[in-house]
Amino acid sequence: MHHALHALTDELRRLKSAGVKTVSVSDASLLALRRVVASRRSAGAAEAVAAPRVEPVSPRPAVAASAVSPALQNYVAKTPILSRPVAPVAAVTHLPTPPEVKLPAGDKAVRWAALLAQVTSDETCRANVRPGKKVVLGVGSLDARIMFVGEAPGAEEETQGEPFVGPAGQLLTKMIQGMGLKRSDVYIGNIMNWRPQMPTVGGQEQIGNRPPNEDEMRYCLPFLRAQIEVVAPELLVALGSTAAQGLLGFGSFKALGEIRGQWREFAGRPLMVTYHPSYILRNQSNRSKRLIWEDLLKVMERAVLPVSEKQRGYFLER
Repeated sequence: MHHALHALTDELRRLKSAGVKTVSVSDASLLALRRVVASRRSAGAAEAVAAPRVEPVSPRPAVAASAVSPALQNYVAKTPILSRPVAPVAAVTHLPTPPEVKLPAGDKAVRWAALLAQVTSDETCRANVRPGKKVVLGVGSLDARIMFVGEAPGAEEETQGEPFVGPAGQLLTKMIQGMGLKRSDVYIGNIMNWRPQMPTVGGQEQIGNRPPNEDEMRYCLPFLRAQIEVVAPELLVALGSTAAQGLLGFGSFKALGEIRGQWREFAGRPLMVTYHPSYILRNQSNRSKRLIWEDLLKVMERAVLPVSEKQRGYFLER
């Protein structure tokens, strides 16, 4: 239960950092949460949490219940799952010192293959991947001028062993196409090489995702740096608050809106910070799409890519 509550808290923090100020929650979900709080109080838990004061909020069309991931809503709303003992997580709870990545001499293909072998054989990475799932490394052109960096694999990604292949990844592909490029023209990676684990029930598949914590991203960061070293992109694009925190340092900003659309630096390369594609999946308005698109226009201009008037006008309110 401790993990479930942390997952919910992390999801709400992620939404807040993306600019979401209110969410709609079903009565069933609130009842389930109250039961959890009551049970923790009665057990005299040392970490007991105070019951939140819930006041009615008028529905806002721009932020509906869909703002919270359906999987997490389902996870919270099902009281039997919340009250049932969960299987222990097999992941490494105390991560060791981040690995030292040494790449051999050779061309990019040789060095990337060596990196892939090191990541997929890394004991900590393997220990944090559930049976039948895969450790994930980046994908794309090793000569890419632009590299996109996300936070962590999700369900589809850990199954296929490739980043950004789920709904958010499909949207990212369309965004790249809007820039006049193909997915195969860029390089796409994550800070994390495994899907952050959450408790499961009775050996079932994990429901929902949680953002990786600071220790997890710190452990995997050398692998990302090594990918940057191999690919040698001219520009980096951080997708979402968690990825930006991992690259710029935890506590470097409070809300993504503070730094989104600004050029920063990581590994000696210009870094553009923008929203994660899932932001559009939750907020499918032209305004939301335009925010990300304006950031990508800056990337295109810095990369000296051709920008047509049609592209400049994408998602402008009519």
